[in-house]
Amino acid sequence: MQKKTIIIGVTGGSGGGKTSVSREILNHFPHSKIAMIEHDSYYKDQSHLTFEERVATNYDHPLAFDTDLMIEHIKELQAGRPVDIPIYDYTQHTRSSETYRQEPQDVFIVEGILVLEDERLRNLMDIKLFVDTDDDIRIIRRIKRDMEERGRSLDSIIEQYTSVVKPMYHQFIEPTKRYADIVIPEGVSNTVAIDLINTKIASILSEK
Repeated sequence: MQKKTIIIGVTGGSGGGKTSVSREILNHFPHSKIAMIEHDSYYKDQSHLTFEERVATNYDHPLAFDTDLMIEHIKELQAGRPVDIPIYDYTQHTRSSETYRQEPQDVFIVEGILVLEDERLRNLMDIKLFVDTDDDIRIIRRIKRDMEERGRSLDSIIEQYTSVVKPMYHQFIEPTKRYADIVIPEGVSNTVAIDLINTKIASILSEK
């Protein structure tokens, strides 16, 4: 009989610390079969659009993601079959031609701003976490990340945040908090919440 693969959803606003929380959980289980899948990997291919059209895409809207493919991949992994996950090119604003092979694991952390938005995706999850961080902290982190890692200008980051990121957070992301099993204020610095989650995962792994 196939052992059940545990799926943990981790969401929250951009720059809220969900990736740090996910990595903290991963690092706590270095010898276990646990891996992370990022919803950002499943941004839709936009190679048919001009560069200007790609830049103008609303990346914080549910329609920006190929969630159907992510759901299909998670089901394949749960069935014990490897999948080839897309790699997104942030400099070109489209999917690159490369993929990476993901082997089945005992636990998958499914991370992204909208992973609790789609009911079909939520229904695959055993544990749902919402990382709740103040807007001011999130914009500062986003500025730092996008300038250092994605080569964006300060003006473009602020424009994108005020016109798209913030309104989309309040329209689509924050409402998914009600689906979370655990809300983690202040993210990775909330060591009590992280310890509770790690204890729960450890008990699930010991049963497997």
